[in-house]
Amino acid sequence: MTNEPPRPTRIAHVGIAVHALGEILPFYRDILGLPDVPLDDADGARIAGLHAGDSLIELLEAKSADTPIGKFVAKRGSGIHHICFAVHDLDATLARCRDAGVRLIDTTPRLGAEGKRIAFLHPASTAGVLIELTEY
Repeated sequence: MTNEPPRPTRIAHVGIAVHALGEILPFYRDILGLPDVPLDDADGARIAGLHAGDSLIELLEAKSADTPIGKFVAKRGSGIHHICFAVHDLDATLARCRDAGVRLIDTTPRLGAEGKRIAFLHPASTAGVLIELTEY
């Protein structure tokens, strides 16, 4: 067993809210050449995943208007919904956020679209950016 240092935090994925997957997916997949990554739907959204180097792009289409993505698209239109950072220790990172007074949407981790534990931070505490945290 080695005592390797923890990996640094990195961008895991960028979530992009869209009106319709069928309209925009060909741009990312066929024109930009990003390969598909199978992802499960989550939080009331259909999700198309695409490899972008070491990170993913998640295209998020609302299953209904009353979902988080549905509300986002109705208010702001298509666009970047959130950025997800992969951290070494999600529980420790959430504890540091709590200690620093960062407002949490998820007070405890839950399972996300990639089957990994996730938690969201409220944009009121992060300069208006919805931040998702996940573990490697």
